[in-house]
Amino acid sequence: MKKTFYALTFGLSFAALLPATAQDAARAIAQSAQPQVEMPGAPGRQCASMEVLAQQIAADPAMSQRLAAIEAQTRSFVANPTMNRTNAVVTIPVVVHVVYNTAAQNVPQSQIDAQIATLNADYAKLNADAANTPSIYAGLAANTNIQFVLAKRDPNGAATTGVVRKSTKTRSFSSNDFVKYSSKGGSDAWPANKYLNLWLCNLGQGLLGYAQFPGGAAATDGVVVLYSSVPGGAATNYNKGRTATHEVGHWLNLRHIWGDASCGNDLVADTPTQQTSNGGCPAFPHVTCSNQGDMSMNYMDYTYDQCMYMFTTGQSSRMNALFGSGGARASLLTSNGGTSPRTALTSYSLFPNPATSTLTLTDANVGTRTANVSVQVYDIHGQLMKGARYNAATGRVDVQGLNKGLYRIAINDGQQTVQKSFMKE
Repeated sequence: MKKTFYALTFGLSFAALLPATAQDAARAIAQSAQPQVEMPGAPGRQCASMEVLAQQIAADPAMSQRLAAIEAQTRSFVANPTMNRTNAVVTIPVVVHVVYNTAAQNVPQSQIDAQIATLNADYAKLNADAANTPSIYAGLAANTNIQFVLAKRDPNGAATTGVVRKSTKTRSFSSNDFVKYSSKGGSDAWPANKYLNLWLCNLGQGLLGYAQFPGGAAATDGVVVLYSSVPGGAATNYNKGRTATHEVGHWLNLRHIWGDASCGNDLVADTPTQQTSNGGCPAFPHVTCSNQGDMSMNYMDYTYDQCMYMFTTGQSSRMNALFGSGGARASLLTSNGGTSPRTALTSYSLFPNPATSTLTLTDANVGTRTANVSVQVYDIHGQLMKGARYNAATGRVDVQGLNKGLYRIAINDGQQTVQKSFMKE
């Protein structure tokens, strides 16, 4: 009854705020916020994203208006593909918050790397099991052109591994967002306009994960998944990293494929209507709602990790709408979180010095410099030595043709110049 109240309140207030041309979108979203109708043999995968959305709508009246605007922009984007869509890959910087109470919960870097690799394969349709897609749906399977990279730059501009580790006294978390606050035993979110926050922690109540849809508060924006659901984790049937794939789909504005209602609406045109969620590894076709077979292999269903392996073209369009003009996550396109901080030129050194034939430029931060700088050599009178040639591919300067003596070398990266002295023997 509580969930139904959320959905009805949302539907009435949402539709009232919209012009007639957008009220169909409001009704569709309101319907998808209805509580799931459980059928016999309900699956074991548990995702709390829709419950969290309903709670946020009930707590914040303005949330309905934000969702209405996002849905209107999404529908415009999807309706005008040639105007709004490019083949450019969207790369999203990710910060992983590992919140652990035991050593087992302190997920190692290797598994974090594997999780990012799984996300990238799944969202690019490079996953090997994509070949299992039934022929009737194979033409709908999509490369979303969305990729993920661990952050290389933190909010203060410093270099980072993209992983924050936080020991906690909390044995398990729920969907109440405590894991997102240091003051409550979790780890504070990085700015939502620059990063995807991904929390790995122990979840209670049988939860595998949950996500915040676009339009929510920045302090809680992101995705939470059970630590043992990452590739190689201990969550049987849910340890190939597909929980993160599913929850990031919610973060990118996808609904459950069954619309969280009996024969519901997931707001995507090319996904078949189905009666409810599927669990385990169902045989195909499983026909419901007069479809040609449930798309149980879709990442937004509830099957085992090994039995979900596709997004559709329509789902891809819906996700990419967030990065179009006026999109709710378009700010991520200009984030520098995925690029390393610019190295100060003062970290350069030359060797060998004195030199007889070649000098190698070395950056103490990144090793031998091979590109992105220009190099010029001058004698002690300021005369440019055209015979000294810089090879950007090797980071070496050929000084063999110079006479013996003292020289200055000027290194410029387009923003600053530093000069170093060397002796030619």
